[in-house]
Amino acid sequence: MSLNPKRTVGELKELRELTADENGAQRVAWTDVWQKARKWFTTKLVGLPIEHHYDAAGNNWVTLRGASEKTLLIGGHLDSVPNGGWLDGSLNVLAGLEVLRRFIGEFKGKPPVTIRLVDWADEEGARFGRSLLGSSAFAGTHSIAADRVRTDKDGVTMEDALRRCGVHMDHFSEAGKERAKAAAYIELHIEQGPVLEKMGLPLGVVLGTKGVERHAITFHGQEAHSGATPMKQRKDALAAAAKLALEIRNIAGKHSDAVCTMGSLKTYPGIVTAVVGRCEATLDQRDLDAKVLAQMYREAQEASKRFASEESCTVEWSRIWNIEPIPFHPQLVELCEQSVREISGGSHRLPSGPLHDAAEVSRAGIPTVMMFVQSLRGISHNKIEDTREEHLEMSVAALDRLATKTADWILRAN
Repeated sequence: MSLNPKRTVGELKELRELTADENGAQRVAWTDVWQKARKWFTTKLVGLPIEHHYDAAGNNWVTLRGASEKTLLIGGHLDSVPNGGWLDGSLNVLAGLEVLRRFIGEFKGKPPVTIRLVDWADEEGARFGRSLLGSSAFAGTHSIAADRVRTDKDGVTMEDALRRCGVHMDHFSEAGKERAKAAAYIELHIEQGPVLEKMGLPLGVVLGTKGVERHAITFHGQEAHSGATPMKQRKDALAAAAKLALEIRNIAGKHSDAVCTMGSLKTYPGIVTAVVGRCEATLDQRDLDAKVLAQMYREAQEASKRFASEESCTVEWSRIWNIEPIPFHPQLVELCEQSVREISGGSHRLPSGPLHDAAEVSRAGIPTVMMFVQSLRGISHNKIEDTREEHLEMSVAALDRLATKTADWILRAN
């Protein structure tokens, strides 16, 4: 069975037809549509000399036993955000399936190393707000106590929703058994941003996933009548927050790949006739360099205090969440670059701003790398998400090339 990237594109369209509506993909994890997608996927395994099972966290494993127990993992996720795109996550899985088929054909069902394809459970966290759920259970970084009581918009707890799908959170740690013999992990993904398209490149090499510092920032001023309070005597919490919203551009602008975003702002009392007495904001900062991330966090804190003072206000910070930068394995990055250049003739190395399951796998100590394929208009998590079909086909070929190189590397390195 030779590699057939056109088949992957056809299967992606088939999945879209099955699980999308006029608003986009609806494969939200732990829902009926998601389970329908997974059932459809199992039909693609019929007749292949593989083993198939779900682990204790609901991750979906397809194993092709090789001459060596040393294992190459290829991963992705079939779940989507509500009204999402047709490629995010699903490309990874179906391209990985095509690579698996090629190994089966070339080596008569017995490749030099064991190949395992995994469809991670709930990468997006769209229903309960907890991303990378299945891969964190695999990596041993899960947080059951905090996660089991999370609720969706209808008040259903995560624990109940998972139980309905046959997954019991008390057994999450058993998913760690799947790490045995894992020697490397590779993942293909749409870029979800505009960099490759702007550079005119179909494919890119991912250096790692950026670390994240995410905080809630509250400025405290004084509510007062908007008509009776002179401008120079105001304690305007919104004015202080507005200054910070502009300053974070300068803070991020000092570093080539850094980003800072104030994506949420609430004012109180929130009426047109009152000076803002309290302003609640959120700040998300990301970079691949831990020192840069720490510097941006420090500078934003200092700036917030300065602006609060200028506006006769006070400010307080509380951490929402953070994760350290996850650089990918340097030798696998090199192999990925070779693969991309061999297929597309050019390459570019870039960090990933969005988090991916690959980050959790890397945190578990497994050598990891990701490959990006260009996203049209840089849009994802949207029904207009798209990639040129010829680029999709190139990405399948490049992933296959990377899988071959990585399998050889596993045998040499171990």
